[in-house]
Amino acid sequence: MKQSYQVKIDAFEGPLDLLLHLINQYEIDIYDIPVADITEQYMAYIHTMQQLELDIASEYLVMAASLLAMKSQMLLPNQPVELDDEEDMEEDPRDELMKRLIEYRRYKDAALLLKEKEEKADRIYTKPPSNLDAYREEQPVIRKGEGSIYDMLEAMTKILKGHRVTDRKRADTKVQRDEIPIQMRMSEIMDHIGKSGSAVKFDELFPQPSRTHIVVTFMALLELMKGNEIYCVQEKHFDELFVYKMED
Repeated sequence: MKQSYQVKIDAFEGPLDLLLHLINQYEIDIYDIPVADITEQYMAYIHTMQQLELDIASEYLVMAASLLAMKSQMLLPNQPVELDDEEDMEEDPRDELMKRLIEYRRYKDAALLLKEKEEKADRIYTKPPSNLDAYREEQPVIRKGEGSIYDMLEAMTKILKGHRVTDRKRADTKVQRDEIPIQMRMSEIMDHIGKSGSAVKFDELFPQPSRTHIVVTFMALLELMKGNEIYCVQEKHFDELFVYKMED
């Protein structure tokens, strides 16, 4: 690729959504956030986005700077001072972040509840009863799974780490850089999933150790998910990620 393929991170719903995802994934107490751990995990995601040449929105970098500043402040030794009243007590630097996360989670839960109500309302039809015996033996429709963009990024981090040794061994080898169109890679992925007849493991879609091939494949997967042509499923955190073709 002669130019970086730019993808907006709007699909990730902002840095608070990423932090909330990390808190849920690692079962962190939102009222007692371990700043050092959450900062390390957050920076790992930012680093992966940069390796994949994603166009990172400025608010992600602002949050990264805030977390690093908070981490530095938490590492400073506490200065013993005599307090005259409760108003002079030093505020925990995590308090503002905790309040923002709790408020964001409240709105996110409310949005999910409204979405569920909308889906239920969409299933209501005012029409006379019909004979549905002919449809009883049909297979159930596969619905969108629980795999998110963050799960894909985590899987991509493992794939990139797995290819580091290969790249190091071939440091003295001259490799011809191939141009791989996104649309062609999208078609190849759909053909691969179609031929499998079922789910495909996420890492099976990255057979070549070429960084260009890895980046283009990831972009193709994002475009296919955006077009509701595929979806990812991960039963539990840190489990293997599977890619399905979206049924009509």
